[in-house]
Amino acid sequence: MTVAPHAPGRRRPRRLQEASLLEAPELLLCSIRGLSNSRTLTWLACVPLALFGLGVFNLSAHAAELPELTPAFLINNVWLLIASILVIFMNAGFAMVEAGLCRQKNATNILTKNLIVFALAASAYWLIGFSLMYGEAVIPGWLFYGKGGPLGLFFDPTVTAEMVKDAALVPSVDFLFQVAFAGTSATIVSGLVAERIKFSEFVLFSLVLVAFIYPIAGSWQWNGGWLNQLGFIDFAGSTVVHSVGAWAGLVGAMLLGPRIGKFTDGRTQAIPGHNLAIATLGCLILWIGWYGFNPGSQLAMDAAVPYIAVTTTLGAAGGGIAGTLVSQLTSGKPDLTMTINGILAGLVGVTAGCDGFSMPAAWVVGFIAGTLVVFSVSFIDKLGIDDPVGAWSVHGTCGIWGTLAVGLFNTDKGLLTGHGFGQIGLQILGVISYGLFAVICSWVAWSVIGSISGGIRVSEREEIEGLDISEHGMEAYPDFASTAN
Repeated sequence: MTVAPHAPGRRRPRRLQEASLLEAPELLLCSIRGLSNSRTLTWLACVPLALFGLGVFNLSAHAAELPELTPAFLINNVWLLIASILVIFMNAGFAMVEAGLCRQKNATNILTKNLIVFALAASAYWLIGFSLMYGEAVIPGWLFYGKGGPLGLFFDPTVTAEMVKDAALVPSVDFLFQVAFAGTSATIVSGLVAERIKFSEFVLFSLVLVAFIYPIAGSWQWNGGWLNQLGFIDFAGSTVVHSVGAWAGLVGAMLLGPRIGKFTDGRTQAIPGHNLAIATLGCLILWIGWYGFNPGSQLAMDAAVPYIAVTTTLGAAGGGIAGTLVSQLTSGKPDLTMTINGILAGLVGVTAGCDGFSMPAAWVVGFIAGTLVVFSVSFIDKLGIDDPVGAWSVHGTCGIWGTLAVGLFNTDKGLLTGHGFGQIGLQILGVISYGLFAVICSWVAWSVIGSISGGIRVSEREEIEGLDISEHGMEAYPDFASTAN
């Protein structure tokens, strides 16, 4: 057998390990042509490791420009990253509670809304919402804009030596925590408009809420706005997050009108949810997620964090007990849905003042919230407003109560702790201001969206058939016969 000699002048290819970043793609492409070659497959398997190494190199290069990272800097940022993940995971809880308390024929629609709403929130808040909420003052105290990105949009993720020295949050972690809150506000709306809203119209409103309404409202308190300057207190968002979302959803529910069959001959008809097991699971997920929501709002890992976690727990406990007891007293038997909503009501109620409540006060605030939620559900029904999951009662009624409770129970400024009426007056002002702003802006947004799209409600036929089929062309439980009316 004759072996052909190598072509004269032909250079032997370099190994991938020795290739530069410009030469590596060509070598990789050449290797891909021979996928049947085991050596090629081995190299392809090493690509993720190579990219990881390159990423570590880049991080090391950037880190070299910064001073040595201090333990305080690292622990603060790691804690806020964990808290952000916990709050983002609350989206799963909201989805489970809402889907479980609504009918089987709308489960896919509800799950889709709760899943897409965070994707929408992250995009809209990254584009402009974060800039409006935490930017530089345009109208001092009232309007802010600009976070260092192009044209004032987005934000500048640069980590500076001062941030490391001061153990401050890096911009990316700060954004992630704040966008988790923005997504929560939008998710609350979903429950109030469930089972009869067009999917596209809900998507459009969520974008408007997270991009403009929520950030402007939030800046009044959390970016040194006019309410913050006056002394209004809302530590983690009983009003800024929960009430704003609830007001926005309430306006939508009123414009939509009740579901078919909810009110008949002037009487309220119960429309039971289809799966209380997943609703209960959702409640527990939300309870766990709240340990990111409230303790994370300290924005650092310090001695206050575990204390806030305990007051949060006590608020939820008081709310769950009250919801169960009051439902038994009013209906003769303990109602699981009221236990669920009682726990969530206690969590919402304690959120505004969890850092400044004593432990007994936190339990009392939660207990009152759990009591209020039961009566609020009945009151909303009597008004002829259809709230399928009790979202207004949990987030609106108890968001207002929790905000007012700061003026009563705050250790340093509360009326019942011997500090006069001043703080309760400021809390009332904040509740009214946020309510008016959210209602007006939401009414305008819902109305404009409805006028453009020919209405925000699905047709009667689509509602009876179920939004899973009419809006998505699929069912959540295709192997089971539908029992929905």
